[in-house]
Amino acid sequence: MELDGKPPSAAAGVAHPNQSTYIVEPTAKHSHTVILLHELLETGKTSAGKTLPDLLPGARFIFPTAKRRRSSAFGRKKLTQWFDIARLLDPSYRKETQLQGLAESAAEIRKLLRQEIEVAGVPPTNIILGGLSQGCAMSLSVLLTLEYPLGGYFGMCGYLPFRQDIEDAINGEHGSDDGMDDDNPFAASDDDGQPEDPALRALNFERDLLCIDTPENTTAEQQPTASSTPIFLGHGDADEKKPYVLGEDAARTMRAAGYSVEWKLYPGLGHWYKIPDEIDDIVEFIRDRVGWKMTAL
Repeated sequence: MELDGKPPSAAAGVAHPNQSTYIVEPTAKHSHTVILLHELLETGKTSAGKTLPDLLPGARFIFPTAKRRRSSAFGRKKLTQWFDIARLLDPSYRKETQLQGLAESAAEIRKLLRQEIEVAGVPPTNIILGGLSQGCAMSLSVLLTLEYPLGGYFGMCGYLPFRQDIEDAINGEHGSDDGMDDDNPFAASDDDGQPEDPALRALNFERDLLCIDTPENTTAEQQPTASSTPIFLGHGDADEKKPYVLGEDAARTMRAAGYSVEWKLYPGLGHWYKIPDEIDDIVEFIRDRVGWKMTAL
């Protein structure tokens, strides 16, 4: 989880007056957009000494900052976080505390995506979404709610909130036999007409979870999904804040939802991204899997 929300220090950056969004504008004609939830990937360099803005001169890099919220994990102190969390090493503990922040932040990120598509005129396939740690968790949750695919997604040292619930929804399971699901508003009932497509099951669950309405003129069984969005997830095997098994589980669940996921584990890496190795891998992912053209390395 990121606690400071510091903006990048690039000279090309422009901070909005309310400091909630930091933008690094393209140095060429704007044709692509990269939205990263917290942290400064543009400060990380490839093995050839290049940053992502160097390689993608037509891309606008947007770094939204989360609101300050009370943190259950830190004695109710106000911290910059996308959603509340009760126990850092175990995001599933008292997961209901996450719901309000997840829903509020998802609405903000979805609005940001719509602005890039509808106002800036950037096609969804020319947009990459991603994040680090809790930013990865938040952006993965948003990706599952989208009714259109993006160009790509990459996340680092993160996890997937409500992962087991999503997996249960995908598998059509109705919860345990201990009666706990009787009061669970997200538990499926035997009368629910569930679609066969696992991506659609995941989308319907996540939209219900985050209080997102079904678009007009569609039904829960007819909505398009973002499942053709290629995903890269990287994690350090020495991560002391978010054990790598959380990222590994997230990759498995996203695959179960129909997404193509590239999972990379970095030996000896703690709670951060590995320079230049992981930056090189992300560049290769953007070039080969997403299909964006880059300047010469």
